[in-house]
Amino acid sequence: MKIVVAGSGSWGCALAQVLCDNHVDVMVYGNNPAEINDINENHRNSKFFEDVELHHDLKATMDLNVFHDADVVLFVVPTIAIESVCKQIDPILTKKIIAVNASKGFHPQTNDRMSNVIRANISKEHLSSVVSLIGPSHAEEVVIRMLTTICAVSLNEEDAKTIQKLFSNDYLRVYRGDDEIGSETGVALKNAIAVASGVLYGLGYGDNTRAALITRGLAEMIRYGVAMGGRKETFMGMTGIGDLIVTCTSKHSRNFQAGYDIGKHNSAKYFWDNNTKTVEGVRTAKVVHDVAHEKGIDMPIIEEIYKVLYEDKDPKESAKDLMLRDLKHEMI
Repeated sequence: MKIVVAGSGSWGCALAQVLCDNHVDVMVYGNNPAEINDINENHRNSKFFEDVELHHDLKATMDLNVFHDADVVLFVVPTIAIESVCKQIDPILTKKIIAVNASKGFHPQTNDRMSNVIRANISKEHLSSVVSLIGPSHAEEVVIRMLTTICAVSLNEEDAKTIQKLFSNDYLRVYRGDDEIGSETGVALKNAIAVASGVLYGLGYGDNTRAALITRGLAEMIRYGVAMGGRKETFMGMTGIGDLIVTCTSKHSRNFQAGYDIGKHNSAKYFWDNNTKTVEGVRTAKVVHDVAHEKGIDMPIIEEIYKVLYEDKDPKESAKDLMLRDLKHEMI
């Protein structure tokens, strides 16, 4: 079985190395010459992993023809690039692939989930199914083989089992799930909550505040996800509370770090002027804000982080306004 990883960034390399450890035929595809050369010549991806030596069997290429005879394609690129990458590789594919989505977010124009974006842009004759490989994980830890658990979520049970077996080993345990809507919504929405968590930390708030944000953030994730058609119990698992915790508390989280910069400067202006990384939570906050308004879903944390990001609201005022909302029962 031949697997191609579309994306030579941190998560793409980390997942590709898992496959190398599992003795699976894998090639990384990317469009950054420096990253590709670094992987092939130095067994490193220094841009993302400063002191990590990658598996010596891990190879990378900029040649699109690598997709020609692929059995499985992992999409590990920013959500804004998924559609274009699918359109590029579809004419090259020669058989039905299992498309593995490892990106967390929504389409910037249609607001659609990534599985649906892939289905819309890979022809039926080239697509067996879509499996989302998602959950509480940071590439920086997986690449040094720290114990991690994630989930293979798909409407196709057999393809989910295939991906589960391909990636599972003694440091990466993969579970299966079938609530595609709930899981993909959860891992996307938690990025926006993580931006809010970083803002609060940057403002100087502590553990009590973060615990409150995570708990109430989970309530919003459930409220939104169920309204979209997901199952409530999904948010009690790895693609819900698990991913929310790791992203809201970790130094590795770009979303948390972006929020921290905003809180530290008490303004989103610094972030907009200086950010050069993909921060999915910033786009997700806008998508969820807009959909929630359209469907009448109460999302106070998302509402406030949207105002901070897109309406230049003072972060301290947003925190204060959340605390002074009308008092209510916790389970509402």
